[in-house]
Amino acid sequence: MDLLHAYGNVLVCEQSLSLDIPVILWREPMRLIFAVLPLLVLAGCSSYQADPEKITDIPSERLRAYQEPVQGGGEVVVTRDLGLMGGGCYVAVLVDRKVAARIAVGERGRFQVPAGNRIVGIAADSEDKTLCGKGRLNREVAVKVEAGGVANLRIVSQNRGGFDILPEQAR
Repeated sequence: MDLLHAYGNVLVCEQSLSLDIPVILWREPMRLIFAVLPLLVLAGCSSYQADPEKITDIPSERLRAYQEPVQGGGEVVVTRDLGLMGGGCYVAVLVDRKVAARIAVGERGRFQVPAGNRIVGIAADSEDKTLCGKGRLNREVAVKVEAGGVANLRIVSQNRGGFDILPEQAR
């Protein structure tokens, strides 16, 4: 014999099987949790642009190229957004398809390049021997660098598109 008792948002079902322990079924709170939890998980995966004071420079041991000033050249600045997606993995920053640095979440790299059109991209970090380095990642963007100028780019991670490198929008 089953006995149902309603106490506010809690439904207690006492079943007279071999157990005499009431089973508590949550009505409204569980619906709310099941409705909101997937949205929070998905929203937590997308990256977001960090405040400038929270960004740190890439440590010198992870810089690989383009650190010496170039006469008549400019600068490419790449900043990686904050977020959980890929947060434990480095991403390789490529300038003219040459590895320039290994960048982590919330870091910024400055690269000295000749003026003109440059190809700046991101790829899976080939120096990483874990699963992070085994992924297939290859995104590129063409950037025009003026003599004495600065080109600002962002590495973003999104739920649907994965990683990308985009021109930084003014705040």
